[in-house]
Amino acid sequence: MTHKTKGIVLRITKYGETSIIASIFTELFGIQTYLINGVRKLQKTNKSIMLQPSAILDLEVYHHDIKNIQRIKEYNWSFVYTDLLTDVIKNSIVTYMMELLHKTLKQPESNPSLFYFCEDVLLELDKAAADNIANFPLYFALQLPQFFGLSIQLPEKISFESDTLYVDLREGLFTNQKPIHMEFIEGDAANYFREVLKIMHPSELNQVKLNKETRRLLLTKMHQYYQLHISEFGSMKTMKILQEVLT
Repeated sequence: MTHKTKGIVLRITKYGETSIIASIFTELFGIQTYLINGVRKLQKTNKSIMLQPSAILDLEVYHHDIKNIQRIKEYNWSFVYTDLLTDVIKNSIVTYMMELLHKTLKQPESNPSLFYFCEDVLLELDKAAADNIANFPLYFALQLPQFFGLSIQLPEKISFESDTLYVDLREGLFTNQKPIHMEFIEGDAANYFREVLKIMHPSELNQVKLNKETRRLLLTKMHQYYQLHISEFGSMKTMKILQEVLT
């Protein structure tokens, strides 16, 4: 029996001489691993173009709950990007986002709310003006934890006017008390962190003006946050490239 579902390609790995194994975040089944035979043959180049990280596809798949590797009957573009896959900076951003998503999706469970969020961010990034894309990776990194029950909370009674605002990365909350450990954000950086966290949609990201140093710091701190809260998260291979291209 086959099922029709959308999917976002997260990662591909060559398999044999002509095939690939693709990690795809699907609308119906969550993250799944698919073996796709023969896709690297020269005569099928037009199909292989679709199988690259961040591609949004319409899929017809075979699905068996007890199998670790599934198969795809058919796939086609669900949306054709304007410049997301060709613009160097946008592609660096989206490559980071796909790696982060792949590291956080631990179980093949359906999560349609997360799927629609990711789809929306990708579509917004594709059409975003060049001067409004630098905050996308930080926005994505801050919003993603809420879909796993790990969102950073804003306590109701906290004083944001205080000069001693902190983000406690271990506890996942804002506080006016300096944590006794070293995993925290403080001062102006904590206020900027809060401003990005308040953004409800990526189209509003131009409201927060960050310089390169602050953006780098906050991305590094969010990397630390994921390492603290997600088992075996490890390091981000795309972080260095992302930090270099963002201004």
